[in-house]
Amino acid sequence: MTVCVLSDCPGCHSNASMLWACAVCVTQPSTKLKAHAATHPVEVGRFGDVGDAKDVAEEGASGFVMCFVYCGHCKTEGSEQRLGFHLIAASLLRPSLDSLMTLRIHNTLTRALEDFSPLEPGHVRMYVCGMTVYDLCHLGHARSMVAFDVVQRWLKASGYRVTYVRNITDIDDKIIKRSLENGETVRGLTDRMIETLHQDADALGIERPTHEPRAMDYVPQMLSMIGTLQDKGLAYQASNGDVNYAVRKFPGYGKLSGKSLDELQAGERVAVDDGKQDPLDFVLWKSAKESEPDEVKWASPFGAGRPGWHIECSAMSCEMLGQSFDIHGGGADLQFPHHENEIAQSEGANGQKMASVWMHNGFINVDNEKMSKSLGNFFTIRDVLKSFDAETVRFFVVRSHYRSQLNYSDVHLNDARGALKRLYTALSAVAPADVVIDWTDPHAARFKAAMDEDFGTPEAVAVLFELASEVNRTQSAETAGLLKALGGVLGLLQEDPQSFLQGGASDDEGAIQSQIAARAAAKAAKNFAEADRIRNELLAQGIVLKDSPSGTTWERG
Repeated sequence: MTVCVLSDCPGCHSNASMLWACAVCVTQPSTKLKAHAATHPVEVGRFGDVGDAKDVAEEGASGFVMCFVYCGHCKTEGSEQRLGFHLIAASLLRPSLDSLMTLRIHNTLTRALEDFSPLEPGHVRMYVCGMTVYDLCHLGHARSMVAFDVVQRWLKASGYRVTYVRNITDIDDKIIKRSLENGETVRGLTDRMIETLHQDADALGIERPTHEPRAMDYVPQMLSMIGTLQDKGLAYQASNGDVNYAVRKFPGYGKLSGKSLDELQAGERVAVDDGKQDPLDFVLWKSAKESEPDEVKWASPFGAGRPGWHIECSAMSCEMLGQSFDIHGGGADLQFPHHENEIAQSEGANGQKMASVWMHNGFINVDNEKMSKSLGNFFTIRDVLKSFDAETVRFFVVRSHYRSQLNYSDVHLNDARGALKRLYTALSAVAPADVVIDWTDPHAARFKAAMDEDFGTPEAVAVLFELASEVNRTQSAETAGLLKALGGVLGLLQEDPQSFLQGGASDDEGAIQSQIAARAAAKAAKNFAEADRIRNELLAQGIVLKDSPSGTTWERG
């Protein structure tokens, strides 16, 4: 199968290769061959109508495809300007189109790389488990947020419309405990922590999700799902008032973690008075406790109480994305029991597959142990940003594959800073041209091939360094523009290069410029000893001077 590729539009003289749309999808002009080919394939050798487009492939010769098209720009302006037939040798386009249609994702559920195809052509629906907002976010949270930010960015760059949902858990034992300790309401605490979450995420260049539902706003949907599970015999109310999920009544429990019920039970312990029929059963609805504030108590058919943790994601994902959607993501620590329990709840209630693909990002480790609040070895995002700029932290995360383990230390952050400086140094030497990425360009094609193979950011970042070397060698503004544009796909290299190299705005910038001027005066007076003294004094402060025919610039070492 193949599609047509256009040159300039004779009607408006715009670059139609960036604005084209075939007669089938003219109402949705696309810049992406991939989105077009996936949605409206045309068989090689077939000439006749395709879908509702009566003019497509009316005639042609063996081995060719003819597609009747409109210019996307003219169509947007309301014109019916037709470009005519474009005859393309299918044999020439097949290799590039095959590479454009091979996004593969590692599915935790099947433990294999799989070709990705959304349930709704052209539209990806993705749900990612977000934060429990009782404290500041740590670097482990940053790893997950950045990882799935890159995923949604690449899906968009590939031509998909993306509905990205990342929930907020704002009702939980830890949240209640912290609010009582602080003497503030649960809502007051969670509102404050959500604001800091957004500030930290914004600093790291993480785009806001399409929807960010809060658990407390979806309790009615949770109660509805719990009622359905009870009606189907998958849930029961215990003697202590809690409603629990009957794990052994759901066929296939353990398929995500890959463990049998006997293996799972071996690690379980249950208190005598918790009311569970089986140690593996988990709570869907917690009965109200006198010690807890009224704001976390809801009336229900099961008595006053509040939802358990697992049910919130099943209810919110179903409400916002439907009973079945494309991608469910989160940290590797959520694979069991949280995501396993989500599957049991959602598929038990709805009778159909919850998510087509399950994705899990790896941990950030400190001294070979997972970074987490429970272990007390965590660094908040704000702690790290006191010592390192935000883009360096993002680059530290992006340059490792999302499924790999990532070891944190100042040494690793300093190395990331140094590597990122190499890219910005290339951009500082050559002003980047404004370019639209041509995915047939060899560098762009390698970048795309890497990202299409399970979001392979290490290989994609390697392409950025190839381009930086090419910029340094050729001084090409177009190559610098491609470097910046591909970096932008990963959320990188969008700052002013000189500002980045100088470490951003600085209170002592004026003093540095004064020292540079004094050094220039010393050199002009042939007082080279004084000039060297000033250079060395600045170097001791971490300021590196760079002389060029156009003058002296500086950056932080």
